[in-house]
Amino acid sequence: MDPYKVLGVTPQTSDDDVKRAYRELARKYHPDNYINNPLADLAEARMKEINEAYDMIMNERAGNTAGGASSAGGQQQGGQQYGGFNGQQRAYSGANAALYSQVRQAINQGNLGMAEQMLQRAAGRDAEWFYLMGTVYYRKGWYDEAARAYTQACQMDPSNMEYRTALNNLNMTGGYGGYRPMQEANMCDMCMQLAICNCCLNACCNAGC
Repeated sequence: MDPYKVLGVTPQTSDDDVKRAYRELARKYHPDNYINNPLADLAEARMKEINEAYDMIMNERAGNTAGGASSAGGQQQGGQQYGGFNGQQRAYSGANAALYSQVRQAINQGNLGMAEQMLQRAAGRDAEWFYLMGTVYYRKGWYDEAARAYTQACQMDPSNMEYRTALNNLNMTGGYGGYRPMQEANMCDMCMQLAICNCCLNACCNAGC
């Protein structure tokens, strides 16, 4: 797979334009837009391909920025870029212990789609859940969602420096608002409802109501 062809960009395309191309494709193919649609499976497969292509490009560029450092060093550099996620495994306990370890591993490998799917299966949502989900959002360029998730994690566990570092790094990047598919779907529903109301009013007026 050529990740540049998947996103419709070139190796010379700037990071901002790569992110813009990614968001446009995500807006088109995100599975949330295909609920109860016969094309849902195709959209999900396409979205997975788009996520993988975006991750490949950004990980490659993060490695180049690190100046040819070792893979461990490059991974640490990438962690700093992506909201403070340091790429290290943690010792967990509780019902989600194994799940969270797998989520961190998926994030380290750039498999954001798998990480998000696993988090949706978690038993409850604690501070670590919001932190990991925020990291997934950040990696996708959905900065508004990432900020909310990181803030929630910090509020639930204010003494956790990893969470606070992630939120501080996000604030320092000055990231512009990311794509939120559900919010756009709600806006479409609102427009549809307004159109229906307008038709009803016109019909009522014509009938002399």
